[in-house]
Amino acid sequence: MGFAGKAGLTAVGLVLAVAGVVAVRTATFKAPASVDVAAANLVAAKPVDTARAAANLAQAIRFQTISHQDQADDLPAEWDRLHAWLQTTYPAAHAAMTREVLTGHTLVYTWAGSNPALPPIVLMAHQDVVPVTPGSEASWTHAPFAGVVADGAVWGRGAIDDKGSLVTLFEAIEGLAAGGFKPVRTVIVVSGHDEEVRGVGARAAAALLKSRGIKAQFVLDEGMVIVADHPVTGKPAAIIGTAEKGYATMKIVAPAVGGHSSAPPEETGVATLSRAVLAITGKPFPLKFAGPGADMLKSIAPQAGLPVKVLAANTWLFAPLLVNITAKTPAGAAMLHTTIAPTMLKGSPKENVLPQDATAWINYRIAPGDSSAKVMGVAKDAVGDLPVELSWVKTPDEPSRVSSTSSDAWKTIAGLAADESKAPVVPGLVTAGTDSRYLAPVADDVYRFQPLVLSINDTKMIHGTDEHISVANVERMVRFYQRLVETAAGR
Repeated sequence: MGFAGKAGLTAVGLVLAVAGVVAVRTATFKAPASVDVAAANLVAAKPVDTARAAANLAQAIRFQTISHQDQADDLPAEWDRLHAWLQTTYPAAHAAMTREVLTGHTLVYTWAGSNPALPPIVLMAHQDVVPVTPGSEASWTHAPFAGVVADGAVWGRGAIDDKGSLVTLFEAIEGLAAGGFKPVRTVIVVSGHDEEVRGVGARAAAALLKSRGIKAQFVLDEGMVIVADHPVTGKPAAIIGTAEKGYATMKIVAPAVGGHSSAPPEETGVATLSRAVLAITGKPFPLKFAGPGADMLKSIAPQAGLPVKVLAANTWLFAPLLVNITAKTPAGAAMLHTTIAPTMLKGSPKENVLPQDATAWINYRIAPGDSSAKVMGVAKDAVGDLPVELSWVKTPDEPSRVSSTSSDAWKTIAGLAADESKAPVVPGLVTAGTDSRYLAPVADDVYRFQPLVLSINDTKMIHGTDEHISVANVERMVRFYQRLVETAAGR
């Protein structure tokens, strides 16, 4: 046999060997996050007064607890009114729990358990909402702060983000307390008043709990939902955020000589700034099939059909292909790397005036595995010797650590999510930010999940126009929180 024949046989052998490895790994593939509903030993569901819960959520929406850019408490009386309403509306909950107020309007409730040796659970939901875009009010089906129950839904700003969680959590605790439930494990509720402007209140709550030596079994906050039409399967999937990206905004200043635009220098400050921004955005962080974003795809692969399962089981071979598939949408790409988003620009105050400095702001969402120091280093390398100054607007929030998908806390939350949704449960990466990031010193396992069903299209109304939540979701959320407290704190 000649050389060509031997080479051909060798190539065939290699192909067969690779095919064999792929087949074995596919056949033995197990999702990185498994869920066993029976092993979670969940407390059975109880009837929910859905009409009452929906009506109460509508009332809560009417309090205009709006956080504007870099400033909460624009109308501090609205927070006071909300707090008084909570105490009046949920008397059994307030009788069972102690209440503390931090930094003006952040609330910390403690429902003491009978066994203080057990690590407590921490449940979170913030009070503030984002503003309504000026001029968009006429596009809303119902006025943004009217708090209307109609057409099987509760309408208004904050219905989902995050008064839906706040009210349904209190509905659950009120029902349990009024029914005589006594927790064995302490339950702590943290409700920040300024989550939408980077959470001074949540930081204070975390510092308070840390000062008391509290190490919780888990923290649960907003972040992910039950997606009705997961892009991989087209079917429902409950996504529990096991980590969230860091948050940082970089300021780029190009100092310049001002003057009249009729006699510009060879390069203006605006031109220099533009080159710097393009240099930074032209050096994106590489996409990596790793971390919680990759774990989500691996975990849902068994429900996605054989082709996806083959790819997920053999990332050693197909990782580049998986990256390309996942990154076809901006949301998918954001799961796999640190993102760079120029958001604001400032030049001169008049069209015929040269600015004395030109400024840009770039918002980064930093993926687990990266850091603000690395981001700054990459940006400085990108601009090279361009005459610009780079700095952070505020101290960056680093990416969170990744919470367990095998702990008792995961088993309880994921088991309950599976039981309520009747859908696969998978981990995921929260690409936005939540107050829970500040609770890292208080618990190793911090999860981000709201037990409501939304289509991918529905998520566009969060921070947008016509925010609303179905009454069915209100019922689902009350039942979930009630079962979670009974299961996690009842024994």
